[in-house]
Amino acid sequence: MQKKTGRTGRRPGKTRTPEAILRSAREAFASNGYDGTSIRQIATGAGVDPALVHHHFGTKEELFLKAIEAPIQPEAMMDDIFAADVEAVPERVVRTFLGVCEGPVSGPALLGLLRGAMAHQWQAALLRELFYTQIARRLVHRLGEAVDPEEVPFRASLVSSQLFGLAMSRYALRLQPLADAPRERVIAIVAPTIRRYVLEELGTGEDDAP
Repeated sequence: MQKKTGRTGRRPGKTRTPEAILRSAREAFASNGYDGTSIRQIATGAGVDPALVHHHFGTKEELFLKAIEAPIQPEAMMDDIFAADVEAVPERVVRTFLGVCEGPVSGPALLGLLRGAMAHQWQAALLRELFYTQIARRLVHRLGEAVDPEEVPFRASLVSSQLFGLAMSRYALRLQPLADAPRERVIAIVAPTIRRYVLEELGTGEDDAP
């Protein structure tokens, strides 16, 4: 009887399928944005069937968060921020963000994202998509009629500029005395700025003088 020499079982490289999908997803999301990327495009880039993408990662949103290695769960974060009425949102934004920054896993992950975004354009693109599609859109929905929906993306970008700057200064650069300031003091000082960005009237910058 002729002895079989061919391999049986799992195809070579099958164990690398998730890594190939993640690599394809990062490239697609960075190039085309979240809305412009489909599961089929990602599957084609990874050389697999779309069903395998769903099998390994679930929905497109779940794949996006995994691909970017997001240190947050956006919907859960919004639940925390909007646990009270809208007036409490600014303070809860700062408190929730500092909780992410100081988490043993989420803190280093967030700082890694920020550093990567400053060093690489594709990582900056992914961080922008995380902000716009996963955070700003949720803010629009949650704020409802509290502010003009058309202003929410701009307001959200102002909030992000404040919080990302705070993260870099307090946790990455360790600027003193901010780095060692008590957490509650930082919240009390930063929250009024966040309140202005979220709820108060924004100046137009236009000169009304004749």
